[in-house]
Amino acid sequence: MIISTSRRTDIPAFYSTWLLNRLKAGYACTRNPMNPHQISKVPLTRDVVDGIVFWTKNPAPMMRNAELMELLKDYPYYVQFTLTGYGTDVEPHVPRVEDSVFTFQKLAECIGPECVIWRYDPILLSDTYTIDYHVKHFQQLADALAESTKRVVISFIDMYRKIERNMASLGVRAPSADEMNQLAASLAETAHDHGLEMATCAEPVDLEAYGITHGSCIDKTLLERISGYRFSSKLGKDKMQRPECGCCSSIDIGAYNTCAHGCRYCYANSSDASVRKNVAVHDPESPLLVGHVLPDDKITERKVQSFIEGVNGSPASQLSLFE
Repeated sequence: MIISTSRRTDIPAFYSTWLLNRLKAGYACTRNPMNPHQISKVPLTRDVVDGIVFWTKNPAPMMRNAELMELLKDYPYYVQFTLTGYGTDVEPHVPRVEDSVFTFQKLAECIGPECVIWRYDPILLSDTYTIDYHVKHFQQLADALAESTKRVVISFIDMYRKIERNMASLGVRAPSADEMNQLAASLAETAHDHGLEMATCAEPVDLEAYGITHGSCIDKTLLERISGYRFSSKLGKDKMQRPECGCCSSIDIGAYNTCAHGCRYCYANSSDASVRKNVAVHDPESPLLVGHVLPDDKITERKVQSFIEGVNGSPASQLSLFE
């Protein structure tokens, strides 16, 4: 079983103490987004967790949690670190780009460059964030991060209705097909000049001509390299994601409407008010990320299994920041 931590929120930035408590307890509970009174109890013990994939814009709080970092040494994991450097008009509460670059570099020193994936996404356009802006800014970030990662992932913004509402005052739009190709050609050249593999995230557009592959954010092959294990073919594609998504199956332990970064392009938050309400009832001692188990909730233990079927070789080194 692969644990996604999390597509729905930034657990490393805001909920590292909760995660520590859940790993120590050996399980976490998650509410069904479509049926809130239906709760899954997800085992987190090492015998069934084959790997953990983190999604974050700021892993610094997790990195400062010495006990958590020590526990994570028992688990194969990698971190998807979104670093775009948009201004506070788009990413109101994300750390300054200078601070994020420093954190990225320190994390790579801790767990190795292969285990830190740079996400430059979503790519959006406006009078402020032009094609020239992205070309220049991506070059600057690549200069800073090239020694700290092996892969960069890009995607183009999907203008869902709530995102259009959040972006209305900023004049943001999605790139056209021609603009996608123009950007892809330039960004790929920069990435390849810096020795970085480039992939897309759940994009239908074919950019193979620029050396850009269709990526897998929950990447079975990468987890095999990191862990040294060989996974069974039964660990298949995640059927719960979009058709363009290349991720293998995983279980997400996050919750929607809990990320306090406030990014205007976020699909996981419905409103700032919803986030404030949920953050107010977060209890790091609760098995749930938001609130507590209620009397009329139904808890079902998730049936999971390990997909490890053999050993490939020596796993990649993942060192504690405090060694």
